[in-house]
Amino acid sequence: MRKARAPVTLQDVADRAQVSTATVSRFVNQPNVLAEATAERVRRAIEATGYVPNRIAGSLASNRSHLVAALVPDVAQSIFNATIEAMISELANDGYLTMLGLTGIDNVRMAELVEAALGQRVDAIILTGILTDRRSRKLLRNSNATVIETWGLPADPIDVAVGFSHFDVGVEIARFALDRGYDRPHLLSARGTRAQERRDGFVDAWCAAGRDVPDETFFDAPTRFGQGRAAFRKVAKMSPRPDLVICSSDWLAQGLLVEAASAGLKVPDELAVIGFGNLAMASEMRPTITTIEIDGGRIGREAVEVLRRRSRGEEIQSRHIDVGFRLIARDSA
Repeated sequence: MRKARAPVTLQDVADRAQVSTATVSRFVNQPNVLAEATAERVRRAIEATGYVPNRIAGSLASNRSHLVAALVPDVAQSIFNATIEAMISELANDGYLTMLGLTGIDNVRMAELVEAALGQRVDAIILTGILTDRRSRKLLRNSNATVIETWGLPADPIDVAVGFSHFDVGVEIARFALDRGYDRPHLLSARGTRAQERRDGFVDAWCAAGRDVPDETFFDAPTRFGQGRAAFRKVAKMSPRPDLVICSSDWLAQGLLVEAASAGLKVPDELAVIGFGNLAMASEMRPTITTIEIDGGRIGREAVEVLRRRSRGEEIQSRHIDVGFRLIARDSA
């Protein structure tokens, strides 16, 4: 049987590094505040002794857990990956540990993960999906945790929202289509709140210009490459055929373009396509995809900056932090 050993203490590390226990504690919580030479001595002492910080004890003493919960729908080929990577990197530099929770399609596990995170006394909860559960929203509003909703700008945020207007994205695409002289757009859209907002923005702007309401095809989220391929078969049979297809994701756009090429259609002369997200393949495939670029990394950094300011006791002046978006015109439209 393995013999139990006495746990390594903060004092053990301090003695080995020849610093005070307060210095070791500062290194554990905010390593960047120490001089480089001092931080290196503490780091080596921790490695040599095998010290593991007692986060629970530390949170009781400071009323801060240095834990952050980041809740995302998925991570496989996700549009949120740049945001996640930027957040985790920035949070680690500030001495935070990030717990990543997958809320699933339609955020079916969002409510239970919110409760689990609050039970861990996290300092912050960062959401990428949309939390609609009223009880969970009330729990978050009544908690001491900083709550940051990302990738959208809801009218009434739980706490602070960092994102952009999906409605305005739709308006911008409509302006682009009108400027380029397209007449017969078709919308391929996911059945989701944010995709619906983009759809509404497009339709409002398009109809305000005196055009008819465009035809539409809807898909369950998350949209996939295969759905774009299937959609092309429907679009190709329309009479007259659309001259522009607006997709709620780059995956749909890619599937559509692959089938268009197979059918011998010239893009964009016979069929133009616009995506959303500016995934890596949008600029790598041929033809390249005209799409909407979102700076996911900036969203992550802005979210962490909100947490930093809160930890310093600063007031957040606005509940909405708009990072904007950019339409990138490429070969497909």
